Amino acid sequence: MEKPPLPDRADTNREPSPPPYTPYVDPQVTAESGDVKTDGRIDVNLNSKLAKSLAQIAKQELKELKDNYPPLSQQTEPRPSQVCDIKLNIVIQIVGSRGDVQPFIALGNALQSHGHRVRIATHGVFEKFVKDSFLEFFPIGGDPAQLMAYMVKNPGLIPQMQTLRDGEIKKKQRMVAEMLDGCWRSCIADDPTSQEPFVADAIIANPPSFAHVHCAQALGIPVHLMFTMPWSTTRAFPHPLANLSQSLNPEIMNTPTANWVSYGIVEWLTWQGLGDVINRFRSSIDLASVPATEGPCLAEALEIPFTYCWSPALVPRPTDWPSHIDVVGFFFADTPEYTPPPDLAEFLQAGPPPVYIGFGSIVVDDPQKLIKTVVEAVKLAGIRAIVSKGWSELAGTSDENIYYIGDCPHGWLFQQVAAVVHHGGAGTTACGLQNGKPTTIVPFFGDQPFWGDMVAKAGAGPEPIPHKDLEPELLASAMQFCLTPEASEAAQEIAIKMQADSGVSAAVDSFHRNLPLDRMRCSIMPDQVAVWKYKNEKHRLILSKTAAEVLIEHNKINSENIKCYPANPILIVNRRWDPLTGVLSAATATGANMAKSTGEMFYNPYKEFKRSRTNATGDPSSSRSLENRQDSFGTAGKMAGAGLQGFGKFSGTYLRGVMVDIPHAAAEGFRRAPQLYGEKPKEYGHVSDWKSGIAVGGKNFVGGMAGGVAGMFTEPLKGALDGGKDGAIKGLTRGALGMATKMPSGEFRRFVCATECNANTLPFAEAGIGLMAYPFHGISKSIEAAFRTKTPKAIVAARLREGYAHAQRLNLSKEEQEEIIQIFEILLSSMPR
Repeated sequence: MEKPPLPDRADTNREPSPPPYTPYVDPQVTAESGDVKTDGRIDVNLNSKLAKSLAQIAKQELKELKDNYPPLSQQTEPRPSQVCDIKLNIVIQIVGSRGDVQPFIALGNALQSHGHRVRIATHGVFEKFVKDSFLEFFPIGGDPAQLMAYMVKNPGLIPQMQTLRDGEIKKKQRMVAEMLDGCWRSCIADDPTSQEPFVADAIIANPPSFAHVHCAQALGIPVHLMFTMPWSTTRAFPHPLANLSQSLNPEIMNTPTANWVSYGIVEWLTWQGLGDVINRFRSSIDLASVPATEGPCLAEALEIPFTYCWSPALVPRPTDWPSHIDVVGFFFADTPEYTPPPDLAEFLQAGPPPVYIGFGSIVVDDPQKLIKTVVEAVKLAGIRAIVSKGWSELAGTSDENIYYIGDCPHGWLFQQVAAVVHHGGAGTTACGLQNGKPTTIVPFFGDQPFWGDMVAKAGAGPEPIPHKDLEPELLASAMQFCLTPEASEAAQEIAIKMQADSGVSAAVDSFHRNLPLDRMRCSIMPDQVAVWKYKNEKHRLILSKTAAEVLIEHNKINSENIKCYPANPILIVNRRWDPLTGVLSAATATGANMAKSTGEMFYNPYKEFKRSRTNATGDPSSSRSLENRQDSFGTAGKMAGAGLQGFGKFSGTYLRGVMVDIPHAAAEGFRRAPQLYGEKPKEYGHVSDWKSGIAVGGKNFVGGMAGGVAGMFTEPLKGALDGGKDGAIKGLTRGALGMATKMPSGEFRRFVCATECNANTLPFAEAGIGLMAYPFHGISKSIEAAFRTKTPKAIVAARLREGYAHAQRLNLSKEEQEEIIQIFEILLSSMPR
């Protein structure tokens, strides 16, 4: 399964795309942290400010891991399986080539065998492939052939300067926007063919589909990521796209820390390129923008379950990964029945086993040059070969030693050959090794160099040959290496180890094990997933679509009293580490938004003017031109209105920053400041509306006052017990600092005073930032929610449609319906009033 690339084109009828990049972080910091090379690799600058900051976080994280978790070696113990007796609607979102889709076909069929309803959401060209496997299909847009062509030109995550000049980045971003929208519709839209209603109860996705976490947040459902390329931060090896060539100073950054840092650098660069597109998508489904500091590594921060689909025989699971990350083995479907055409069967029998050469879905600029290289290499090596035409339509002159093949299942074909040469897609790599075939990899982009290195490290093939370096002599030598007994023995050894893997079934078990089943069960029908919450003045229940449909039909509940139930709520918060950086970050964001609004004050009137000019014919004698002249006052009015709209946005941004964002950042910074000196900050809950804002503000005020005062006595005592007089003095310092920061307010001059041990002079009356900041933050959320109703209404409508259709399919008997009503009444009577 290959790493799905980023898209490069979309519907030309869409609105103009946003600017290629948005400076979410200081451009200088981002620019100095990594340099994208022409081969798509990223030279990570380990001496950059960002790298050094990440290294400090890595050291702190390692300390917390050692303090709070069992030894790393014990975390790899297999966890017990979880039986999932709830039948779910599961959408699997996939961006990429056929090699990316194929493994999920096997997964989808396995999930079906457990009673789940499975929808594959991917590119339209794979519709027949999916439906032939008896799975539901939903098109998300995007052209995988164009994706592959783009990625060959831009192998890394960040496009080259020539691509920017050619405007391809705009095409890529438009295609990303198209696929994000398609992924959302795949969660709630009816089946395009049968019109059968569908609403997802859970999402499985590969990371480059990008919409997964955001769709799950909007629906309040579980999400599970699955991939073949390391995407989770580890100290075991660097990010597959990163080059760590600098000499390391062990006192500042050792090799494991540098590996850990490389993931953060790549994530920051990726988010800088796509963050604006993703936040525009979030706005379209009524979600708030992801903060600039939270976008990179969002899935890790939210602890989204992750299953890696490679064999631990090839790449062992890193011991520093938490328990919600699994490595289960490659996904293999059953080898299909295949009858080769007579000429292929004749070629296979005419001599020794040939070598397979193919580059699958790779689209190259000069296929004739590539096939010429392949043909010359075959002659130099003195072997027979089967050459796959692939998406580049490789075809050369007929030769008795070369057979050109079209579409043919690898599971069958690789059993017939002596070795394989390909681009290094994970699925193709897995299939070759599963059959014990030595492998030469010619990587083009993405995870392909990573798999080439892993195969070479295992001795099952030579060092990978980057496609730009491919020459007949190099390829001939590589193929001859693959035919040696040593390479064959190494490949056979991997194949034997892979037989112990149970990739697909282990992935299903990983998915089930990470579901929050206790929160997903219906109160009345525990074997059905809860999708509604019922609430009146006295009672609260969570109901399945079947139970709710029956109760509504029999007038036991009012449909106005049910709302969508978030079985797995996802909260994305802007974490603050201390008051200084918190306020500076909030002030910077406010300033950037004000600058953007200032631009709109002038640009929006210009757009209105251009629109009026576009509608004009340009012929002064025409009646249409006369109408345009008569409408000049209307155009001027629209221009003035657009300017006022921009001014209103500017004013609103300023007021929100001053009254909400900056005070809230300060309050959160002070609340979390105790962690700077080793204390764990208290948690007072999440602010989601004005009610919770008032509650959190009150708790923060009372808790901060009490904790600050108590610390002035407990910290010196604790210090004296641990270190005598010197310990008491240090404890007094900690207590003073704690008093300054825990009192949920204080000004920066007070924070500075606290560090000088004068914080005990803080007047209690000034401890009030949090008391005002949290309620105002909650009020702003309530106001925003009042305007964000389109998506919630669409979800409710889809749930009601799907619930009605589901009830019709079940066709419950009168006795079964009466049982549901009876249980409902018993639950109501037993609940406290």
